[in-house]
Amino acid sequence: MKNLQKGSKKLLNAWAFYDWANSVYTLTIASSIFPLFYGYIYPNKDELISVFQLKPTVLVSAVTAFTFLVVAFLSPLLSGIADYVGNKKVFMKLFCYIGGLGCIGLFWFSADAIHLSMLFYFMGLIGYWGSLVFYNSYLPDIAFPEQQDNISAKGFSLGYIGSVILLIINLAMVMSVEGEAALQMMRYSFITVGLWWMLFSQYTFYMLPKGVSTGHKVTKAVVFNGFKELKQVWKALNQNKRLKRYLNAFFVFSMAVQTIMLMAVYFGEKEIKWIDSDQKTMGLIASILVIQVVAILGAVLTSKASAKFGNIKTLIVINAFWMFLCFYAYFMVTPTQFYIAAGLVGFVMGGVQALARSTYSKFLPETDDTTSYFSFYDVAEKIGIVIGMTIFAIVDQISTMRNAILFLFIFFLVGIILLFRVPKENV
Repeated sequence: MKNLQKGSKKLLNAWAFYDWANSVYTLTIASSIFPLFYGYIYPNKDELISVFQLKPTVLVSAVTAFTFLVVAFLSPLLSGIADYVGNKKVFMKLFCYIGGLGCIGLFWFSADAIHLSMLFYFMGLIGYWGSLVFYNSYLPDIAFPEQQDNISAKGFSLGYIGSVILLIINLAMVMSVEGEAALQMMRYSFITVGLWWMLFSQYTFYMLPKGVSTGHKVTKAVVFNGFKELKQVWKALNQNKRLKRYLNAFFVFSMAVQTIMLMAVYFGEKEIKWIDSDQKTMGLIASILVIQVVAILGAVLTSKASAKFGNIKTLIVINAFWMFLCFYAYFMVTPTQFYIAAGLVGFVMGGVQALARSTYSKFLPETDDTTSYFSFYDVAEKIGIVIGMTIFAIVDQISTMRNAILFLFIFFLVGIILLFRVPKENV
């Protein structure tokens, strides 16, 4: 599509539609069907996978941690290229197709070919997060500041609707048969995710501009510009005590929050005593839908609480609630207890994510370079995930997943202590 003006409704809607395309990955692959499928592939949860000598849940934790480490490295590098070369759509397409093909490749996932299988898992994860780097960077190019909040919210809504629709279709496929046939339907669901992601993204790719060309070629200076910007932000933090202390707190509690979110379904599949496989399938997917819906409510109520009591005090309370959830998860056994936990996790998950980012935004100094500060924030979050997932995997490997969940209690406690140290005013 040629000559669509910045701020035009057609251009904004095309950008937001990519959420419809890619959100199916997070709901079906990352959060529901694949964790169930993985549990069926490895029914003996404490058996060591021979080629790695790791428990199945530890292996997926390790690969996830490694993927986020790669993302943390690539994000500033790719952002630097996108900003200076102006070919961000090429990169966005590349990662979309890597992710989509990775999802389709999961159809052939098997314990006998675990190296190739985990490569497909890695491709899906890196494709999703890699494409988001460029998707998000388009926002200031296609929308004026006063339009950005609304179109971002529209993208989130489209993503939620699209992913729920496909998840319901996938669930109907899986529940229509039994035994090995159900496992095969799970494999087909991975193909539907890859095709949905790649096909629906074509509308976005057709409408979006290639990027704002600057005439630069890819040079060493361009490639490492993103890292140079991160270094400048790091130096600037020494002049902003409140922002630096808040980032320290965020880094600690965020690694625990993200780890729980990434491993929740694996925990439910492994540790909860389900009556049969049908109840397990329905129960785990229903719990994911509960989390998605309750998270929206949690974000709204948390926003109101922060307006009344302040961001830091509200975050302290939320972290205390997460501490309680760690203890609760350690003792829960029945499906009903798991459903309750899902509702509680959704409530504070939406709240803590929304409030953590908005608090960071409020604490930023007067600057025109907010992109660099948020790039620093994103990299800190990804490195936190790597550390959190690694520690979780180590504890799970040497003991149990229950002990790993309980161990995360320490991170929330430290996070609360660090939040108390954040000055009320910037000093």
